[in-house]
Amino acid sequence: MPFRRCLMKVSYKKLWKLLIDREIKRIELSRFAKVGNSTITKMSKGENVNLEILIRICTALQCNLHDIVELVPNSGDAGVTANSLNQMGKGTPQCLQ
Repeated sequence: MPFRRCLMKVSYKKLWKLLIDREIKRIELSRFAKVGNSTITKMSKGENVNLEILIRICTALQCNLHDIVELVPNSGDAGVTANSLNQMGKGTPQCLQ
């Protein structure tokens, strides 16, 4: 079955939920993980950050990468449909030509 490139983006929703659950403020995360406020701002806007930063955050929160980030289909990608998601299983996009 031919595939075409799926445009994916990073979502940090899991991180924000984890912070709420643990009652940690973003400024505290910045301090604990030794991450600049500008990086936290980039993340809150859904922008990409360096993997090293994510590892520092995971280390500070004693969690794994999958606990704070996930890849989600880019809303502008017409190749991802509800039908293609169902074919591959929940949450796994299949981009067909």
